[in-house]
Amino acid sequence: MIFVFEVQVQPGHTAEAYADAWVRASRLIQQAPGARGTRLHRCIGDDSKLLAIASWNSKAERDAMEAQPEETVSRIIQEQAAFVEIRVVGEFEDPEWEVIPGDVEAS
Repeated sequence: MIFVFEVQVQPGHTAEAYADAWVRASRLIQQAPGARGTRLHRCIGDDSKLLAIASWNSKAERDAMEAQPEETVSRIIQEQAAFVEIRVVGEFEDPEWEVIPGDVEAS
């Protein structure tokens, strides 16, 4: 499954500063059982808006990590809370099948 959230960086702060904190927290989160990777994207035309996508084996494994977050992760998130607004986009099941350009040969 994937967990998607949007980050709005507040005026006077930078996406780069948030990204630094995000990388530090993500390195720890990715050690949790079921974590399969994460990405952070910057919005075209709006440097203060970011999109985060985290992949997990299951919602249950992500929920377990969220229920008992590592102390350092909680501290990093708390430090950033005053500088960003987080909006959860949603939790999505993995597709039954996936077509990725480049994996498909032209016929």
